[in-house]
Amino acid sequence: MKLPRTPAPRSLRGRLVLGVTVLATVAVLAAELVGFLVLRSWLMDRVDQQLAEFEPRPPSFRDARRPGGLPPVEGPGSLPSDFRVYFYDAAGNRLEYSLGSNDRPGPRLPDTLEDLQLTEGHPQTVDAASGDGNWRVLLRPGPQGVNAVVALPLDTVDGATSKVLWIDALLLAVTVAALLALARGVVRLGLLPLTRMERAAGSITAGRLDRRLPDTDPRTEIGRLGLVLNTMLDRLQAALKERQASEDRMRQFVADAGHELRTPLTAIQGFAQLALRPGARSAQERREADRLVAQNAERMGLLVDDLQLLATLDRRPAYQRENVDLLSLAADAVSTAVMHRGSHPVDLEPLDGGEGGDGSRELDVVEALGDPHRLRQIVENLLANAHVHTPAGTRVHVRVGEGLAGPGVGGTDAPGRVSTTRPFLPGTRIAVVEVADDGPGLTAGEAEHVFERFYRADPSRSRAHGGSGLGLAIAAAIAEGHGGRLELDPGPGTGATFRLVLPSSRKASPAAG
Repeated sequence: MKLPRTPAPRSLRGRLVLGVTVLATVAVLAAELVGFLVLRSWLMDRVDQQLAEFEPRPPSFRDARRPGGLPPVEGPGSLPSDFRVYFYDAAGNRLEYSLGSNDRPGPRLPDTLEDLQLTEGHPQTVDAASGDGNWRVLLRPGPQGVNAVVALPLDTVDGATSKVLWIDALLLAVTVAALLALARGVVRLGLLPLTRMERAAGSITAGRLDRRLPDTDPRTEIGRLGLVLNTMLDRLQAALKERQASEDRMRQFVADAGHELRTPLTAIQGFAQLALRPGARSAQERREADRLVAQNAERMGLLVDDLQLLATLDRRPAYQRENVDLLSLAADAVSTAVMHRGSHPVDLEPLDGGEGGDGSRELDVVEALGDPHRLRQIVENLLANAHVHTPAGTRVHVRVGEGLAGPGVGGTDAPGRVSTTRPFLPGTRIAVVEVADDGPGLTAGEAEHVFERFYRADPSRSRAHGGSGLGLAIAAAIAEGHGGRLELDPGPGTGATFRLVLPSSRKASPAAG
């Protein structure tokens, strides 16, 4: 019949309590066993020492050899303590003569010395003649071939060891019971950080995503686990927030795109319905309607083109990689702006704080690796933005230069500076194209949203000029695709400064490093 197995505790607390109790029980058993063996060995050594120190008197050997023998010597005073002495003749046969009290059964000794198998100086244990007692016997040779067997009872040894066994058993039972009670408390106290973690994890699961594990002491295993889990939760929460923000931006993007497309579509639809109405219209009315239909269709086409370009830039397109002369590129953009936007004077000058800005006012060639068409699109977009959002007659400054990334030249974060791309390391060699105006600038609230899609600081004015609010978002995406960034110093009241920052294609000098 197969006995059913006792199920092991499933909880960590139960396993720890069981393990601690078993280990402690084994340790107590081992200590008790060692103590028992040491005590019994010590008591046996005491008995053996008494046997070795006792020597029968010579007359007793003579009395044992007398013909017919003598009756056993009895009486409490015949031998000290509980000693018994038995004799064997020279032929090895047991004699009737013995010494010691016969008030209780003595050791069970054979009739011949050969059967006893005793060696001189080596005591042995033999059973009592009756009952459950034991005796310790030692062979002592005597004169004329007579041998004496000295015996001592082991009642004291057996009694002491028996009491020790009972005490050990009682102590073991008390120890196990106390261990079970104490181990529960100690394990519960030791696992208290895990219990707190469990409660915190339950709260997080219930929806409190901002809750964190309380135990983060790096000196403990649980604390290090708490640190790792808190870091993981922070990253998960950041990922969830980023995903939510991305979804919100996508919904807002779709809503803004629909809103932007609705205006020209509504205009086209209205003029189309007007054209289908019966009745004569003058040639001037037809020309005006056709002009507005074409204008709104062009505006819608530009918006669709911008949306397609943004979708392409979001997929990380492959740009051309060649050395681009940013000075020539900026000069071409300035010439185009002067030709088509004469209401805003535009000048080209070296970058303040960069190479060429040391007072000589000489423009040097500045090169960067990238796509010349896309980089020119950024500069033209910045010039168009300055033209649209500043009053007529506002002067626009285009500055080109090269230097080391820092708060003055650009490329790093600075108070009030806005960008959607991470900054360069300070001291990195960079190429900069800066477009600054002397207009009213932007407020801090406007600057925070200037690179968002469909955002307009002046919605009515930008719509009048056909803007969609996607130009700066496209420019920022192109700059990021070239390993650079587009940044803004809003300068409220003093004019806004947009800055295209790209890694320089020229290696840094040893002094710059």
